[in-house]
Amino acid sequence: MKLRRFLGLVAVATVVLMTCLASQSQDKRKVIIDQDAAGPAGTDQQAILLLIQSPQTDVLGITVVTGDAWLTEEVAHTLRMLELIGRTDIPVVPGAEYPLVRTKEETEQWEQRYGSVLWLGAWTPRLYHAPRELGAMPEGLPTTKPADEDAAHFLVRMVRKYPHEVTIYEGGPMTNLALAISIDPEFASLAKELVFMGASLSPQTDDPEFTNTPRREFNLWFDPESAHITLRAPWKKIVCTTVDISVKTRMTNELIDKIKSGKTPSAEYMGKYAHLRGSYNYLWDELASVAWLDPSVITRKENRYMDVNVNRGPGYGDTLTWSDRDKPKANIQSVEVQVDLDTEKFYKLFVDLLTAPTPTPGKP
Repeated sequence: MKLRRFLGLVAVATVVLMTCLASQSQDKRKVIIDQDAAGPAGTDQQAILLLIQSPQTDVLGITVVTGDAWLTEEVAHTLRMLELIGRTDIPVVPGAEYPLVRTKEETEQWEQRYGSVLWLGAWTPRLYHAPRELGAMPEGLPTTKPADEDAAHFLVRMVRKYPHEVTIYEGGPMTNLALAISIDPEFASLAKELVFMGASLSPQTDDPEFTNTPRREFNLWFDPESAHITLRAPWKKIVCTTVDISVKTRMTNELIDKIKSGKTPSAEYMGKYAHLRGSYNYLWDELASVAWLDPSVITRKENRYMDVNVNRGPGYGDTLTWSDRDKPKANIQSVEVQVDLDTEKFYKLFVDLLTAPTPTPGKP
């Protein structure tokens, strides 16, 4: 009798625990991270880390697209990062290896006519290697494998499984999203929202990448047709972190040192692989991640109608925007554009998240 009562109590306790865990999981914000995941560390991997490190999030998967680097090496860097922080439960799903239309060879011809482009991502001459080569892997090769599914179908499957609950975070070119929209025209309307780092309007900077071409931003420029398809899709909400606000941020040695002082897996990863890259060191994708996690970081925003120039002349890939007064009659969507931020609050959240213990699956 005592044993039966004990087993009954255990069963009740198990049900209560499972109910609590299920409730906690439902309370978390579901997100799919679509990223051109160059690494180790750097803006792409750091943005992924921030979203994983937040106790608010349920990261359903990381879909990968060629952009800052080739797909094959980006997948490897992402798998290895997840191994190092102990989150191999998160699926890594390979996506598009090439843009829909733009090619490296045609881009080289375009540059001869219209001028050179400073950042070509995987096609940048000084960094170029064959698509299926890994390149340098200072963090070591991963032992885990990517998901046996393509990114576009994974994206569609997840929004169908959790209709109106999934935020799509986009940190790279939009090829995977355009393919998902082509497979399932209801994809965008079934998502909760699209949050992306991309677009350039009129950044106040002396950065040579933008001084002569203020409307050229890599994520939209690398695959203009995909961005055009994605931005015209019927999302319930679109939030955009532009170059204009990104250039107000900087990765500094002081920030790196603060993160290095942490003893958690993410802090150790950052301590080994984060470093200043180039002269400007903007926190592009990290700002998009943190602003989604805590919108109060953004102190000013405005709505614009947005598209991308797909006419294959000198403005091919440039950001197009309009106000309510002058927007075209074509079917374009309103985008919430971030304009200014509380820099110190952003830096504090950046450090706090990257030095915090990594959340374990199913726990807050």
